[in-house]
Amino acid sequence: MYQLRPYQQDAVNSTIKHFQKENSPAVIVLPTGAGKSLVIAELARVARGRVLVLAHVKELVEQNHAKYESYDLKAGIYSAGLNRKDSGQKVIFGSIQSVANADEEFFQDFSLLVIDECHRVSMEGETQYFQVISKLRHASPKLCILGLTATPYRLGQGWIYQYNAHKEDMKTDEDRFFKKCIYELSIGYMIKNKFLTPPIKIDSPVACYDFSALELHGARYNQKEIEGILKDQKRITPSIIGNIVEMARDRQGVMIFTSSVAHAREILGLLPMGSALVTGETDIAERDEIITDFKLKKIKFLVNVSVLTTGFDAPHVDVIAILRPTESVSLYQQIVGRGLRLSPGKTDCLVLDYTGVGHDIFSPEIDEDRPSENSVIVDIVCPQCGHHNDFWGIVEHEEVVEHFGRRCKGAFEDLDTGEIEKCGYRFRFKRCDQCGEENDIAARVCSSCQHLLVDNDNKLKEAMSLKDAHIMKPDTMMFSKSYDKKGKERVEVRYYDYDGEHLSEMFYLNSPEDARAFYFNFTRMHNRLPEQSLRINTADDVLKNQNHFRKPMYVIARKQKHYWEIREKIF
Repeated sequence: MYQLRPYQQDAVNSTIKHFQKENSPAVIVLPTGAGKSLVIAELARVARGRVLVLAHVKELVEQNHAKYESYDLKAGIYSAGLNRKDSGQKVIFGSIQSVANADEEFFQDFSLLVIDECHRVSMEGETQYFQVISKLRHASPKLCILGLTATPYRLGQGWIYQYNAHKEDMKTDEDRFFKKCIYELSIGYMIKNKFLTPPIKIDSPVACYDFSALELHGARYNQKEIEGILKDQKRITPSIIGNIVEMARDRQGVMIFTSSVAHAREILGLLPMGSALVTGETDIAERDEIITDFKLKKIKFLVNVSVLTTGFDAPHVDVIAILRPTESVSLYQQIVGRGLRLSPGKTDCLVLDYTGVGHDIFSPEIDEDRPSENSVIVDIVCPQCGHHNDFWGIVEHEEVVEHFGRRCKGAFEDLDTGEIEKCGYRFRFKRCDQCGEENDIAARVCSSCQHLLVDNDNKLKEAMSLKDAHIMKPDTMMFSKSYDKKGKERVEVRYYDYDGEHLSEMFYLNSPEDARAFYFNFTRMHNRLPEQSLRINTADDVLKNQNHFRKPMYVIARKQKHYWEIREKIF
């Protein structure tokens, strides 16, 4: 019989607790190599009714079934690709393609549906998952649905669930099939506690492809653009492959991830004899034979094109070579995860990235676009609820000096009603000039009174149409202290553009009222860390804290007889 690791038992307990209270679809997030099969086995064992475990490829169906039966448990298989269509057992492992075409009798009496690699589930339109779930729910209205994945993020959609109950984090306000993530474990935890092999990442070991001109089209890169770049840089490929072979000299198994079939074939031709290639075009029988030989270490170098990123278990792999740009952290983690399983004689896994656009395997997924090249993921604590938010930010000398978060993602579930209440604290906001409500900085209509808010683009267009308006895009922002003719202390803020031209504004700081006015007219908009209050009472306080202020993207000024008066600042 099997023995659950502590985190596996926690995952099982979280699932039981959730479905005892409600039957809304839920997600468990476990990294590759965390032993999802054990969690599935325990849930199937304790389930009162029948259990259906779905996967998208027959290899994963076979793998999950084999591990389940290795625990002295019996289960059936429903997969045309495996030449079995069992239906009477308490636990059935099936492929979504085969189960979608099963007879109506097959769908009777299931109490639990487990979907492996559930980030692939789409309920939009008449998908196979939609068809199967509809039939199961029709036969069993109280069906519990649990998804398992290492990467709960879907390109083009974002997060596959709404609320992370484990982290008390609201991922999206949009409707999702999976309502909650009820348990999550990070790759960092698994490596630190020696449940996974540590990755040793080597960026651009000798030479790398230059994908800097590549741009996302929606959520994905354009395949023709990738192939065009590779064709132009074909001369680099031999040196890259030579480096892979050299780095893998004393290694057990190497997986090479490529961008296209043509690219993969080129690479295969440069590798030692006996290497192999698997693509979506590979004959199924040939593919099975190649994978089997690779797992038996008869093949050392295995090249693939987008077919072995999930559901592939070869623990001996200790080199991952990435020769294709990846669109997200999730996809990158899936690729690297192929080399992190524990195996005898394996101490680490080399990750050779030849793209120049690699991701940090330990970083969480962020659904906002990266605002600048020097942005990194930072941990920002909400001053209202204490929630830890993952935002893009700027770090200097190991300190966060600025972040680009708009709203706290913290949310809390009422244990009695099950309702989820969002924190709602706004780090940056646009205040309605009619009712005073704080709105998202991109909002066009006030969420409280429906008043039309002034749009930044409209502000710029309006200013450009005026003869007495001046629009500046500042390059630098400088502070200085001076005194007026009456000896009153004041601060001058100057904004310089690339040509050395400047606009300025003055602030007096001689009373509590002056300090309050400075907060509303300057600090509130310019504070790089809005959750942290700055004590500004004097001109010296401004100068001392000048590094805490961000410069605006645009400054709009209007002509006033002999000088320009700043009217608007756009951030």
